[in-house]
Amino acid sequence: MQEYLPKEAYKAVTDAIEKGTLINRDMADLIANGMKSWAKSLNVTHYTHWFQPLTDGTAEKHDGFIEFGEDGEVIERFSGKLLIQQEPDASSFPNGGIRNTFEARGYTAWDVSSPAFVVDTTLCIPTIFISYTGEALDYKTPLLKALAAVDKAATDVCQLFDKNITRVYTNLGWEQEYFLVDSSLYNARPDLCLTGRTLMGHSSAKDQQLEDHYFGSISPRVTAFMKELEIECHKLGIPAKTRHNEVAPNQFELAPIFENCNLANDHNQLVMDLMKRIARKHHFNVLLHEKPYSGVNGSGKHNNWSLCTDTGVNLFAPGKNPKGNMLFLTFLVNALMMVYKNQDLLRASIMSASNSYRLGANEAPPAILSCFLGKQLSATLDDIVRQVGNEKMTPEEKTTLKLGIGRIPEILLDTTDRNRTSPFAFTGNRFEFRAAGSSSNCAASMIVLNAAMANQLNEFRASVEKLMEEGVGKDEAIFRLLKETIISSEPIRFEGDGYSEEWKTEAARRGLTNISHVPEALMHYADHQSKAVLIAERIFNETELNSRLEVELEKYTMKVQIESRVLGDLAINHIVPTAVIYQNRLIKNLCGLKELFPEDEYEVLSADRKDLIREISHRVTAIKVLVHDMTAARKVANHKENYKEKAFEYEENVRPYLDKIRDHIDHLEMEVDDEIWPLPKYRELLFTK
Repeated sequence: MQEYLPKEAYKAVTDAIEKGTLINRDMADLIANGMKSWAKSLNVTHYTHWFQPLTDGTAEKHDGFIEFGEDGEVIERFSGKLLIQQEPDASSFPNGGIRNTFEARGYTAWDVSSPAFVVDTTLCIPTIFISYTGEALDYKTPLLKALAAVDKAATDVCQLFDKNITRVYTNLGWEQEYFLVDSSLYNARPDLCLTGRTLMGHSSAKDQQLEDHYFGSISPRVTAFMKELEIECHKLGIPAKTRHNEVAPNQFELAPIFENCNLANDHNQLVMDLMKRIARKHHFNVLLHEKPYSGVNGSGKHNNWSLCTDTGVNLFAPGKNPKGNMLFLTFLVNALMMVYKNQDLLRASIMSASNSYRLGANEAPPAILSCFLGKQLSATLDDIVRQVGNEKMTPEEKTTLKLGIGRIPEILLDTTDRNRTSPFAFTGNRFEFRAAGSSSNCAASMIVLNAAMANQLNEFRASVEKLMEEGVGKDEAIFRLLKETIISSEPIRFEGDGYSEEWKTEAARRGLTNISHVPEALMHYADHQSKAVLIAERIFNETELNSRLEVELEKYTMKVQIESRVLGDLAINHIVPTAVIYQNRLIKNLCGLKELFPEDEYEVLSADRKDLIREISHRVTAIKVLVHDMTAARKVANHKENYKEKAFEYEENVRPYLDKIRDHIDHLEMEVDDEIWPLPKYRELLFTK
């Protein structure tokens, strides 16, 4: 920018990013001209407003810089007006009923805080996406609002400790897990192509039992893909840092250095798109589905979340003195309370048809929200509860408590363990939200997380100020509220095995919810506590929140509908005919045996084939009946009036058929001759180089 912009235009951009000031039209024209000059130096011919609709992907419409004058001359033009705003169709994207087909207008508007970038010959300008009537239709708009809300709330709390703190930034470090599959094998599986997962197929003899794939040496072909991916990431300013084999066969991970949350989220969306395009060049397909295969680990997207001040302090890292540790404890304890009060909202933010297959096994966290701190840090919180009394504290008691708090850095030094079954784990200087799915937009969980934290911090600050108005000293007011918050949030703290049946019982006793029913989990977007966060903190208005819920229910319904249609088609048109062909071969074999052998010997020799013919007949009949019943259940669901009713109908009366049909197909696959089986035994072929 310093190279291509006049000083006043450069200052206008940096002020807009750092202070939120507006950019006038004259400055916008200067910025657009500089941006065009920079883009042309990279051989760019087109520009696009790049945005994130509610499809869990990105959207772009390319326009050329070229324009035609009245007398036919060709000119290149890119004005401030074109930079700042465009008008894509808003009715063709998921909108939850906000826009109808005859009400199509929507707007994209430049997000100054996220740098423009060039892909191939196109200048991409990150933007928000809103309807003609002003409602948000994307992930970026509410994310920016949530980041602003937590900035203000956290800064207000920080001011109790340090008046020099004037801004708090949200950082995000995501870890993207994914599978790579040879393109020829991918194309041989219609279920994988159309749904992102194998709807049938038994497990391979060798999966991840030996745990030899995790952190194993990376094969040359995969390394070549990873190298090109990293080069393209660095060209776009994405700070890719880590790559390695993950636990499941053909599963891998890419992780960058943490960044500002908004930029990190943009970069994650870019990476998912880059992966798909680069993989095809290496004759791979990338699978971002959370559970493409049963029986092995699925793919998550761990969101490492932290808050940092403009003075360079990480609010989730212990300080160098008691005052710094008081600040650390304040944010740590409020984060616990935030999760406890908003467990249903946090779960709703990560729940989807695909992620529901992953949660609760194979190192994925369960649907029960809990926080892992480590035994020593938990013991420190318990000590604070014991030491802070109900009466006014003496100077000696305050000093003793502060000295104890001063030991926190020593306590935490390399002593915080990891718990891979914890959905929300403290890992030394940040919280790791492990429940998000690999195909999701990070913004979905970051919107909720930051809005909920803002809401909790606002309540904490108000409570401190109320005690101070009653004559309680500031330090003592903070100590008292920390004690109350630690006690109130204690049910959310858990250090043990999140998969155990004992934890389910214990969680219920603590009042923690366990919801694996997807539509039911999503409906908590509309409950009182969720509205108290998302509407009260002005992240959404009532219309926007209701539309988000409808979009999520619609996405769930459509994904289950597609899976059931694909499985029904494969079962009736591919699996059953193949089974019948093999059955006819067996019948012909029996006829030949009967001609060759005496009756008593024939009965002995043919017994197993008769049983197999009978087994195939039973399985084929069962498959036909189940597919028919599933189709009928789908028709009933489709006639429901709204997406809430449709989603519940699909969850309860359509989705169970997928497992029932799959079970019969799996048994057929074990019996039918491999030579005529219509689909590859995909899990065996995973290992083909």
